[in-house]
Amino acid sequence: MDDTTSGADPMRPSDHVDSAVPTAGGDDGPTQPKLGFTGYVRFFWRQLTSMRTALFLLMLLALAAIPGSLVPQRTADPNGVVQYKADHPQLFPVLDTLQVFDTYTSVWFSAIYLLLFVSLIGCIVPRTKHHWQALRTRPPRTPVRLGRLAGYRSVPVDADALSGTSTTGVTVAADATTSLPSVDDAVTRAATVLKRSGYRVERFGDSVSAERGYLRETGNLVFHAALVGVLVAVGLGGGFSYTGQRLLVEGQTFSNVLGSYDSFNPGRWFEQSDLKGYNLTLDKFTTTYEEKNLDALGQALDYSATVTSREKGGPAKTSRIGVNDPLSVGGTNVYLLGNGYAMQVTVRDGKGDVAFQDVVPFLPEDANYTSTGVIKVPDASPSQLGLVGFFYPTASKLSTGAFASAYPDAQNPLLTLQVYRGDLGLDSGVPQSVYSLDTSGLEQIAGRQSKTASIELEPGQTKTLPDGTGSITFDGVKRYVSLDVHHDPSQLFVAGFAVLAVLGLLTSLFVPRRRVWVKAVPRRGAEHGEYDLEYAGLARGEDPNLERAVDDIARRHLSDLGVRIPA
Repeated sequence: MDDTTSGADPMRPSDHVDSAVPTAGGDDGPTQPKLGFTGYVRFFWRQLTSMRTALFLLMLLALAAIPGSLVPQRTADPNGVVQYKADHPQLFPVLDTLQVFDTYTSVWFSAIYLLLFVSLIGCIVPRTKHHWQALRTRPPRTPVRLGRLAGYRSVPVDADALSGTSTTGVTVAADATTSLPSVDDAVTRAATVLKRSGYRVERFGDSVSAERGYLRETGNLVFHAALVGVLVAVGLGGGFSYTGQRLLVEGQTFSNVLGSYDSFNPGRWFEQSDLKGYNLTLDKFTTTYEEKNLDALGQALDYSATVTSREKGGPAKTSRIGVNDPLSVGGTNVYLLGNGYAMQVTVRDGKGDVAFQDVVPFLPEDANYTSTGVIKVPDASPSQLGLVGFFYPTASKLSTGAFASAYPDAQNPLLTLQVYRGDLGLDSGVPQSVYSLDTSGLEQIAGRQSKTASIELEPGQTKTLPDGTGSITFDGVKRYVSLDVHHDPSQLFVAGFAVLAVLGLLTSLFVPRRRVWVKAVPRRGAEHGEYDLEYAGLARGEDPNLERAVDDIARRHLSDLGVRIPA
C-alpha cells in the first residue's frame, strides 16, 4: 500500500524507514564500538604501512629534495651560502630558519626519510611472509566448469582426431582406435608440457592445475627491499662520509690532512684516521673560450685542470679533472667546482724589506672575470698596510675613465689597488675574511678618497707606495681552481641497491601471474575410451597474452599426443 500522506514520496512503500528513530526509552539505535588507544595505534600503523602511504612518502621525499638543488648547501658549498646571504639579506633569515640551507639534514627532511623507512619495512615484512607461504602452497584444485574461464577450448580425442606422427615418432592411422592415448597418459604429458613452460604443477585426478608468475611478487619485494637498502646505505654512509673544499693555485700542493682544507664538513662518525694520505699538485688550468660566435663571444666552452697526485707509498700520476669528470684518489672523489685568477705580488715596506710575498686569489665578479681581492701586510713598517685590488684580465678603459674587462682571458691584464694604512685588527683575536678589509679606522693613502690616485700595475711592474710606506711589485698572474673533496663509502652499496631496484621493478612489470588448467573429460558410453581435453586459464590482473598462452599450451600438448589440432 502506498503512503498517501501529504509530502510523502509516492514511489516509496509505507513501511520504508530512512534511519533509526529514537524510541521513547531514549535508545538512539546501534552504537559503534570505541577504538580506544590501542585501536587508534593499530589504525595509524596500518595506514602508515600501506603501499599507498609508502608511494606518497616516496613522492614527498623527492619534492622535499628540490630546495637542496635550488639554493647552496652548507655541507657542499659554504661560500655559496655566504654569497646568498649577501645577495638576499631579507630572504636569507627566513630560509635559514626553515633549514633550507641544510636541506638533507633538516628536521622535516629527516622526518619524511624515517617515515618512509618505517613504512617500507612495515609493507615488506608481512608481504614477504605471505609470499613465502604462497610459494609453499599447492596450486588450487581444478574448477568444475572451465568454460567460464579465459582462453577456454575443448578438443575431442577420438579416432577422427588422430593423424600424422606424434612427437614420440609413432605414426598413427586415422582409424586406429586402439592407438588412442589413455586419459592418464594425456594428463601426464600435459603436466610435462606445463613444467617445461615454467609452471608449478599439481595433478588432481584427471586434470592438471598449474600456476606461474610468483617471480612477479618476488620482483616487487626486491624492488621495495632495495629502496630500504638505499635508505640504509645513504643514512649510514652519510655518518662516515666527509666533504671538504680547497682553493688551489697553479704550482701549489694540497695534502689530504685536516689542516689543509679551507672548509671541512665531517659526518657524525668521522675520525681523522679516515683521511688517507695523498698529495695533489695543480700543474695547469686550461679554459677554452668561444671565439667564432659573436653572440656568445668569451663564453667558456670547457675547462680542465691538469694535476699530479701521489698516494702514500705510491708513484706520482698525472690526471685531468674536468666538468663532471672527477678524479678518484685516496678513497675520495675530487671535483672541479670553480676557477679564477690569483695575483702574485711582492710588497716591500718603508725600510725596503720584503714584508709580503705570496699569491693572492681574487674572486670573479662578472662573466668577463673582473675580480676583486684584498692584500693584507701586517708586518710592514712603519705601519701595517691593507690593499683592496681590482683585476681586469683584458683591461679596457671606458669613456668615464674607469676600467672594465672586455674578455675573460688574460690578454691585457691590469691590477689596480687602493691602499690603506693603520691597524688591521689582526691581533684582536676576532677572525676575519681573507676576501674583505674592514677600512674603519684606516687611513686611505691611494685611491678615490685620497690625494693620490689608485695604483695601476701590469705584470712585471713595480710602483712606489705614497708617504714612504714602501713599494709593490706585480710579479704575475696565475690561475686557481676551487676543489671539492668528497668521500662517501656508501656509493657502491647505493649503486648495487639501485640496480636491484630496477631489476625488481622490471620483473614485477613484465612477468605475468597466471594459472592454467588441463582437464580430461571422459565421454559417457564411449566404447573405445574417447574423451575431451579442456584447456583454460586465469590471470591475476591484466594479462593480454593469457589466451595466446593457453592456446600455445594446448597446441604443444595436442602435438605431443599426436592429436589433430583444430583450426
